[in-house]
Amino acid sequence: MKSEGITGVLSAAARLGGDPVTVGLILVLAIVVIVIVARWPPLGLIALLIGSLIIPLSIGTGTQTQLNFTVIFLPLLIAVWLSRCVWSNDWRWLRPRPNAALLAFAAVATLSLIVANVPSLAVAPTASLAAQLGGLSVFLLSAAVFVMVADQIRDVRWLQLMTVALLALGALYVVRRVVPVLRAATAELFQPGSDGSLFWTWVVGLAFAQAAFNRRLSAEMRVALATVVLTAFYAALTQNRSWAGGWLPPLIAVLVALCVGAPRLGVLATLGGAAAAAWQLSDVVGQLVSDDRYSLLTRLEAWRVVAQIAEANPLLGLGPANYYHSTPMFPILGWNVHFSSHNTYVDIFAQTGLLGLACFLWFVWEVGRLGWRLLERAPVGFTHAYVVGALAGLGGTLVAAMMGDWLLPFVYNVGLKGLRSSVLAWFFLGGLMALDRLIPPQSPPS
Repeated sequence: MKSEGITGVLSAAARLGGDPVTVGLILVLAIVVIVIVARWPPLGLIALLIGSLIIPLSIGTGTQTQLNFTVIFLPLLIAVWLSRCVWSNDWRWLRPRPNAALLAFAAVATLSLIVANVPSLAVAPTASLAAQLGGLSVFLLSAAVFVMVADQIRDVRWLQLMTVALLALGALYVVRRVVPVLRAATAELFQPGSDGSLFWTWVVGLAFAQAAFNRRLSAEMRVALATVVLTAFYAALTQNRSWAGGWLPPLIAVLVALCVGAPRLGVLATLGGAAAAAWQLSDVVGQLVSDDRYSLLTRLEAWRVVAQIAEANPLLGLGPANYYHSTPMFPILGWNVHFSSHNTYVDIFAQTGLLGLACFLWFVWEVGRLGWRLLERAPVGFTHAYVVGALAGLGGTLVAAMMGDWLLPFVYNVGLKGLRSSVLAWFFLGGLMALDRLIPPQSPPS
């Protein structure tokens, strides 16, 4: 598997121009990376986290899709990780139920692709094989991130370092959005796709949880994190980030954090917000409709049409990426055009059918239940706040998934560049899974 990773890097280098010196340098770099990651696996995870947001590596494929750092580096990490599992004959990661749900989801997605390409079984037009494999890779790579992080984090300090890395970059990003001088100075730092909805959701969710529930943080640090949260909302509300992909998922994350970390306060905040919204319901609805009326209307119609298309094979769906090529046969608002659903749940149903959707919801249930159990076991401080933040991020992510294909980027919409930010959800939920192993079963809360 290590040789496959090196071969992939060499192939990428050849696409960059085939210069022997470049190929040699990348080969040496690949070997160094493999040695370091094999010795200290969490370093590879930190590199994935940071690199997904800021490293500008992007390799053309001859189509409109480019292979970014996440798509290139992640398979290398997976190959090294699986090689270690084979070498040590350690397959404990197969047992936990969230992992089993993801493996089942990956198997269904793979089966859907196979069935879609068997002429006697195909029920709809198919995308190019490259597009189908790209769609399948989104499912497989996302699942692998969760399982790999859960397996390779063997010390809470690594999880702390990863959280600090995200929050530091998140703080820089949200501050630069409101400080023109800093924005100009860092114009090329964050890469396209890295600031998707899940970036905002997880930065806000984790920052708010640490500020509100990590009793061991200094007052200055808690104020700094609270400032990051407020700045993020200010930027989202004032700089044309829509409610669907902007401020709503992080807001849900904050409410979930309050409800699980301080239930009474969370209920009061939720009821207060609901009462305020009800008091000004007509103004709120009018504002939302006036700002995003066309987007909301087309989304609802797209969900209906795509669900209708998927009825051709409700059990396994049409296969990764394929429903997009059936959409012109089903007019949307009178237009015969290609379109996507902008909804993760509809996308999963259309591509992998009821079986795939059931496996995905099974995974969500298992992760949510795991986090809820950990609330009672997690020690006061970073760990407890992390569990609250992960549950908050999960809640915000599930809402974001309803508003767009942020969690599992669709190849014809957000595209592979969306993995730069979607990987964050799988990454930090995998950290939640790691804590389940690291915290003793009867650990006291303090």
